[in-house]
Amino acid sequence: MKILKIDHLGIAVNSIKDGKNIWTEALGLVFEGSETVEEQKVTTAFFPVGESEVELLESTAPDGPVAKFLDKKGEGIHHIAFRVENIEGALEELKEKGIRLIDEKPRKGAGGKKIAFLHPKATNGVLVELCE
Repeated sequence: MKILKIDHLGIAVNSIKDGKNIWTEALGLVFEGSETVEEQKVTTAFFPVGESEVELLESTAPDGPVAKFLDKKGEGIHHIAFRVENIEGALEELKEKGIRLIDEKPRKGAGGKKIAFLHPKATNGVLVELCE
């Protein structure tokens, strides 16, 4: 598996409208836009930082994964995403190494990227996303 870079840091927020102010006004990042990903029950907002991004995540449904995260842990870092060269190959390699996966096959994420998540129990409590 070849990891190319940290693609983004996902941060769960109750409201993108309220949450984006710290990133734009206080830290001076540029708001690149938002996108709703129906399959994930989430709206995302992106703020580029060099070759990576900060991604705010707002749930669109009370039963969505981000809503469940917010109920358990409150606002804060939700996941770290690594861009990989070949997501299918990366998942197969991780599976062969016995790494617990949430997604055994990629699914569609924001921006049309292929994404897949590793289970936090396999990664020291950190939700890891792979994207291509």
